[in-house]
Amino acid sequence: MPRRPEGQIDVLVASLGTTGGWRAAAAELAASLERVGATVAVVAPDPVRDVRTLALTDFVQARAVRAAAAAGIERHRPRAIIYCSVTGSLLWPAPGAVWLDAVAAENRPGRHGVWQRGVERRRLRQAPLVMAMSERSLRPLGALHAPVMTVPSPVEPSSGPAPAQRDIAAVMYAGDPLKKRLDVVLAAWRRAHRGDEQLVVTGTGALEPTEGVTLAGRLAPADYRALLRRARVFVAAPRREDYGIAPLEALADGCLLVTTPAPGPYPALGLARQLDPRLVSDDLVTALRTALDSPRPGYGERAAALLTPFRRAAVDRTIADDVLPLLLPGCSP
Repeated sequence: MPRRPEGQIDVLVASLGTTGGWRAAAAELAASLERVGATVAVVAPDPVRDVRTLALTDFVQARAVRAAAAAGIERHRPRAIIYCSVTGSLLWPAPGAVWLDAVAAENRPGRHGVWQRGVERRRLRQAPLVMAMSERSLRPLGALHAPVMTVPSPVEPSSGPAPAQRDIAAVMYAGDPLKKRLDVVLAAWRRAHRGDEQLVVTGTGALEPTEGVTLAGRLAPADYRALLRRARVFVAAPRREDYGIAPLEALADGCLLVTTPAPGPYPALGLARQLDPRLVSDDLVTALRTALDSPRPGYGERAAALLTPFRRAAVDRTIADDVLPLLLPGCSP
């Protein structure tokens, strides 16, 4: 087996790092690579300034990732690079694999993706590998020349004591109230809730408590997962959903998923339809009452089985058996 030159690493992970979700995903990817024997470094840019349009936002972020990746390449001399998010790859300093949840062809329509859509097609053709978090992530682009593999961001059941009973009726994560359509969920809950049932809203402080609604604000990850273990239902009504880690975590922690049929890759949507199609509806009032009053037996056990491909062990196998042999040909980590 060829030896790695002194000071060289196997894989540089260049993360967009603009959201908590992407920071957590990059950390999970790096950990998976390390568990299967690769040496890894993660780089991410410092926070960038806010700008007015999505097209300019993507440019500013892509330029920042380019600078961080260039510095990482100079320092670590990686044998392979993985860019986390298609935005992070748009202005890359060197070709690499792209790990993405969605593409600009879908989530940057019209003027919002005036330059990104064309550049992303070139980058995804030039990449040695495209790692899609969902089988639906690349659907808007059609066929690509680069090899494509499905590599989800891992989701595990949380650790901690299980409550004697689930004492919270419903939980919603509203990190971006507009994108998550907090107003739609609140309007449905006002009609759906009965007695002392509570909807706990997390991820935002921009809400005044009202009857039947409790504001939990922004929580540490462990506290958030402890809340999920107490909840009977997780409710979502996103305008669109790319990967959607929050509903996957809710399923992993035993919640029933009530959701609107939102556009986007949204892997949890397909799972929800398999588990109980009654709970996937634009009629959230009826779906919520169905989940609370008539849950299907064995929902949690079936959800755990469907989540098997999303577990760390499954992702590690994909990284070891499929990703690394392609990124590091002829040389094992």
